[in-house]
Amino acid sequence: QVQLVESGGGLVQPGGSLRLSCAASGRIAGIYVMGWYRQGPGNQRELVATITSGGSTNYADSVKGRFTISRGNSKNAVYLQMNSLKPEDTAVYYCYAGPGRFWGQGTQVTVSS
Repeated sequence: QVQLVESGGGLVQPGGSLRLSCAASGRIAGIYVMGWYRQGPGNQRELVATITSGGSTNYADSVKGRFTISRGNSKNAVYLQMNSLKPEDTAVYYCYAGPGRFWGQGTQVTVSS
């Protein structure tokens, strides 16, 4: 089993920035990909960004150029730097680790003036 704990969510004004962090523990040796998904009010959970153990990244079109995903040196942490935030970025953000499809508990991000 892999445990994922997110932090860094909160309330921010449009145009502001936040940095999300996710720490993995447990059987982390088999983790190949980590990433972030989000679920806004009334919406399905959607991909935000992923990063493989080799450093390959993938982003949703809606966040390209604004969000940056990265992994810690020990490969058991993943970060999401979110800049130029918009109200439509408001959602619960979930950390993900695969291939076992592990999820964190989620952290709320609210973009509002």
